[in-house]
Amino acid sequence: MTGSEPSPILAGLSCRCPRCGQGRLFRGYLKVAPRCERCDLDLAFADSGDGPAIFIIFIVGFLVVALAAITSSLVSLHPLVHLAIWLPVTLALCLALLPPFKGVMIALQYRHGAEEGRPL
Repeated sequence: MTGSEPSPILAGLSCRCPRCGQGRLFRGYLKVAPRCERCDLDLAFADSGDGPAIFIIFIVGFLVVALAAITSSLVSLHPLVHLAIWLPVTLALCLALLPPFKGVMIALQYRHGAEEGRPL
């Protein structure tokens, strides 16, 4: 790691290039750009797989269940009201967290030189 490389966590959370920390990592919602527009890093290595989704499922699931349980203990709501509240909250949290989590996974792959496994 050189002193000029950004933190992989900060670069990932801001959806920026893992090498320069300035160029955009995505050219769409989750589509990884082919190259960094600033430092010309080839982003073909970037394959986060299902990793970000798994982390988000656990984090959002725990958070929403905890909030729903707290709400239920404070206020008696019909089950359909709970659905009307917690389904959109779950969807919004998942959609909001997916790009930054994918960015962190890609930045960590870059930092640690992770590649697909190769047969020996």
